[in-house]
Amino acid sequence: MLEVGAGPTNPTSAFLATLGTVHGLDVSDEALDNVHLTESRVVTATSQFPYDDGSFDAAVSNYAVEHVSDPRKHLSEIRRVLKPGSPYLFRTPNLFHYVAMVSRFTPHQVHLWLANPLRAMGRAHHDPWPTVYAMNTPVAVRRLAADTGFDVETMKLVEKEPSYGLYARPLFLLLMAYERAVNATEFLAALRANLFVVLRRS
Repeated sequence: MLEVGAGPTNPTSAFLATLGTVHGLDVSDEALDNVHLTESRVVTATSQFPYDDGSFDAAVSNYAVEHVSDPRKHLSEIRRVLKPGSPYLFRTPNLFHYVAMVSRFTPHQVHLWLANPLRAMGRAHHDPWPTVYAMNTPVAVRRLAADTGFDVETMKLVEKEPSYGLYARPLFLLLMAYERAVNATEFLAALRANLFVVLRRS
């Protein structure tokens, strides 16, 4: 498997390693210390992936797609290194969720000031990466998948726990009420936090 945006040692890499051999790509050298990767490589945002065509049985990204400025190139490279019929699975924020909307329309400096404190993360956590949200709506995923030779096999919108409300109990309770509301009906599904997507290389 190829984990794109593998990052440092984390639960996603640990889970994937129970399923098979995991190779990791990232723009940060943090991935070089990820103990669950058989091999890790550092690339630039615009470079070709350093693998031969048809090298992998699956590709996975967990909270990485929102940082990709050229999703067409991103998907084309993933398709190139996947074997025919193989999946690309990813989780990424939904642009129409309140967190992503605020993030998109505020300068990155604001994210640096607020993101970790609002999530009750200490100084040991690295700063948030710049976000682009170029493939973060169902419409964008379907369009880009069709353009790059993928079929959309599964796409689900799921609200998660309000991690940005951990700063204060009243805020947490308010955002928990939002979570209950948008998960209760498909009518509000478009306002949920995360896109879970499975693309299949055609």
